[in-house]
Amino acid sequence: MHLLDSVRSRMTCVPVVHEVAAGIAAEYFNETASKAKAFALVTAGPGLTNIITAMAGAWLEHRDLLVIGGQVKSTDLATSGLRQRGIQEIVGTRIAHPVTKLSVQFTTPANESEFKSAVQLGSTPRKGPIFIEVCLDVQGAPPLTAELNPATSSSRQGRSDSDVEAAVKRIQELLQASQRPVLALGAGVHRQLSRQLAPDLEALELPIVTTWHGADRISSRSPNYCGRFETWGQRAANLIINQADAVFFFGARLGLQETGFNWEEFAKSARVVQVEIDEAELSKGHPHVDVKICGDANHILPKVIESDIPKFEPWLKYCRDICDLLPLNDSLNETAEGFVSPYDFYLDLSQVSGCEDIWIPSSSGGANSVAIQALRQWGNQLVICDNGLASMGYGLSGAIGAAFSAHDKRIWLIEGDGGFAQNLQELATVAVNNLNIKLFIFANNGYGSIRTTQRNYFGGAYLGCDTNTGLGFPNWKLLADAYGIAYRQFPESGFSDEEFTNTLLQHGPIFVEVPIDPNQTYWPKITSFVTPEGSMKSNPLYDMTPKLPHHIHKQVTRYLNS
Repeated sequence: MHLLDSVRSRMTCVPVVHEVAAGIAAEYFNETASKAKAFALVTAGPGLTNIITAMAGAWLEHRDLLVIGGQVKSTDLATSGLRQRGIQEIVGTRIAHPVTKLSVQFTTPANESEFKSAVQLGSTPRKGPIFIEVCLDVQGAPPLTAELNPATSSSRQGRSDSDVEAAVKRIQELLQASQRPVLALGAGVHRQLSRQLAPDLEALELPIVTTWHGADRISSRSPNYCGRFETWGQRAANLIINQADAVFFFGARLGLQETGFNWEEFAKSARVVQVEIDEAELSKGHPHVDVKICGDANHILPKVIESDIPKFEPWLKYCRDICDLLPLNDSLNETAEGFVSPYDFYLDLSQVSGCEDIWIPSSSGGANSVAIQALRQWGNQLVICDNGLASMGYGLSGAIGAAFSAHDKRIWLIEGDGGFAQNLQELATVAVNNLNIKLFIFANNGYGSIRTTQRNYFGGAYLGCDTNTGLGFPNWKLLADAYGIAYRQFPESGFSDEEFTNTLLQHGPIFVEVPIDPNQTYWPKITSFVTPEGSMKSNPLYDMTPKLPHHIHKQVTRYLNS
């Protein structure tokens, strides 16, 4: 309460219903805001355990998140093997330690320099959560009279000019020697920088792909944009990566989500160059990387673009042909009558969206995986989600944070009914603040991914995947009405319904229920096969299911494994 009393008089305070929402909202606020920062303030004990999911998510995404928590008096801390002495006491720093850059407990007053140093550590490469736990008697102690020199961000480590120039020269040499290069942008490339570089990036006559987290680093309408690669990525981008003779990854850590479990086949025919700020990512042993450059992509990429890059018109045209031949909604996808195709939904919503809108496509389930494949971001749109942890229920809290940082922008939130139910209490925060969130619920009566797995691998032995097997969901209209939020059933004519689309232009929240077929198919995707030894192995990214017709396959695999 001392901490709360301190911040209320000098900061904008946003109450939420549950601590996990505070953490997720603060993370997404920091992802969308240009200057301001948000942090989460929680109580001792359950406040910390409730927010740990948000801290874990920010840790895996390498994002800035400051969490300040209360703690019992320093004299009431459990010692000598006690599990608990103070009321609601739990050792928060130990719980938070594995998912933070710093987890510290203040049992004595800290000076300004010490406190600032701890806070600023979260913004230095690589970013990550900071947890500061302050004992109750420290909160109420008089301020220190002596103050050390203010802290600086001296811990920020940059590359020397000579290191950057050497990296640029090496990349130039490889570009000059290649015939089928691909430029791949990840989340390590700052959004602000990508906006500044947009005209130069679009002028390059070579294909550009992105990771899912780097999706908004280039517009999907750019003439050289060739999609997003990864496990749930677009088939065209996955094929292009594996037909290149050189791939230059800037700010992409190349984890298993991006390379697939069969990482031995990833970009197998290419010289792989990875510009990555985290040495651990370069040293993890997968996938194969020919040239490892430990440095900041934001320093190296602009200089590479400024250099004399050859033109690769025939190769770029071939990559564009691949994209044109492979629609984002696979023709084999099946949607029963009376339901909405989630692929068509994203494609149509992409058309009616505005150039400054913000996308929050959940963080798990079909609402997220379909977005990876079908969302066509453009202009200055932002796309934000947390796929490292892939926890259900992230969407609404993330949209709240984005809405507070960008009051004048429209927030597109797409969330599955199962995930949404885990944090639906935050509709109260949306309603009381009249946030400009357009909330679409993919209502398929449960957990689609669990249902599909139980059908495909366990003979339809369903349990805990829908209302017929133990789950329960509210009447969505009654729920929206209870919070005073406008409700709409997604119209049969979709976004061509002018009256409906006009309501999406109005400021304020709206709750839209989108009926999704419980047996909706999600193609293409990576599947597994049984090896001669009897074990399971995943197909490589370029070999997605279902198989392409022979005449199409022949056209889009000209250089595959060449």
